[in-house]
Amino acid sequence: MGESNQSGGVPQQLSLGVSLRDDATFANFFQSRDEGEGLEGSNRQIVGLLRAFASGDNAEPCIYIWGESGSGVTHLLQAVCQGAESARRGFQYLPLADLIDSDPEGTVEGLEFLDLVCIDDLHLIEKRRNWQTTLFHLYNRLRDSGRQLLIGSRKSPRGLKLELADLQSRLQWALIFQLHPLSDDDKLAALRQRSKLRGFDLPEDVAHYILHRAPRDTRALFACLEQLDRASLQAQRKITIPFVKQVLNI
Repeated sequence: MGESNQSGGVPQQLSLGVSLRDDATFANFFQSRDEGEGLEGSNRQIVGLLRAFASGDNAEPCIYIWGESGSGVTHLLQAVCQGAESARRGFQYLPLADLIDSDPEGTVEGLEFLDLVCIDDLHLIEKRRNWQTTLFHLYNRLRDSGRQLLIGSRKSPRGLKLELADLQSRLQWALIFQLHPLSDDDKLAALRQRSKLRGFDLPEDVAHYILHRAPRDTRALFACLEQLDRASLQAQRKITIPFVKQVLNI
């Protein structure tokens, strides 16, 4: 079990078979350049708040971020967990997409003793009364013990169709942010910036080719980039349009 700061131990996650992506960090989070240069772009305020939340410098009890698939919700939740780990805080990341069929009470047992709990894909508890009841009680235990909760979802708290009205009202007490999907220009910039962070240059014409032929979801686009990086290292070849056609079959 992960240990709280107060115990003085090195925090780890519970044994739930859950892992974090190494590239899910604040440093490579990209949303939009509408408010100036930089990876954080128009969500600079959200990212700054979440950095402080991860380290424990922001005492907000509950933050709720939502947006459609590919908007960066999961990336930010995992980035917060990475930040909590660096700050030696006890934390647990719960991706409900992987855990929704497990026993909810057993899954969340003891989480109120950690500093931070991050629950992803909350929209999946619709029509799951057992999960709704369990998370309602977990919310109360975390709040009563002065711990923190971060929630990610594809729906706003008001947009969720929950049977448990008490949980819905609790969720609306949170500090709520909506993330918006990237424009095509932003996706191009994100692809090229991500490639630089991985240590190679992605030519603009190649980025355009990938964007217009690969799945347009940012998660899928970044997966393509990762696949190309591995293949180019193995083949010792530059990433060109013919190479993209060969590797990705697009």
